[in-house]
Amino acid sequence: MIELIKQPWPWYVAGPLIGLTVPVLLIAGNKSFGISSSLRHICASCVPANIPFFQYDWRKEAWNLFFVLGIFLGGGMALYLLSAPHSIEVHPALLQELAGYGITGTDHLVPGALISWQSLFTLRGFIVMTGGGFLVGFGARYAGGCTSGHAITGLSNRQLPSLIATIFFMAGGFIMANLILPFILKL
Repeated sequence: MIELIKQPWPWYVAGPLIGLTVPVLLIAGNKSFGISSSLRHICASCVPANIPFFQYDWRKEAWNLFFVLGIFLGGGMALYLLSAPHSIEVHPALLQELAGYGITGTDHLVPGALISWQSLFTLRGFIVMTGGGFLVGFGARYAGGCTSGHAITGLSNRQLPSLIATIFFMAGGFIMANLILPFILKL
């Protein structure tokens, strides 16, 4: 059984399992699935300032903080207890494309030459990690939620704003992966 858990799961198994979190949260506690609001709850609980955006009863949403903590701890446990001893297989065409940008050592899911503490202090690494993080955070706030909140919860509730946000999230991802990222990787 443990060997089954260690293997990568296909999308048609993992996707429905993730999707089932929506009805489980709704049935178990009348809660909506989403992650980006957690940062607001953390700031509201830790920074007692007179900022109107953080002036609300964050304790009503404390369950969300435990949910995020569980994701973090579960990821850590999976890393140390369930890591597969073999490397992740990356498609040869992707390896060749990355090598064209000078990115090698792709025996992991994320190349260390692109995302690591050492690359953070290079222009390319700074743009990718810091600039990308800012844009993701800004986009989630501007859209009124993150990709998981809109694409999983919003679409399952048939909300038109979530459909629009998800379409633009996907379009932005395609533009980033195919037009902007190759430009950044050439830096």
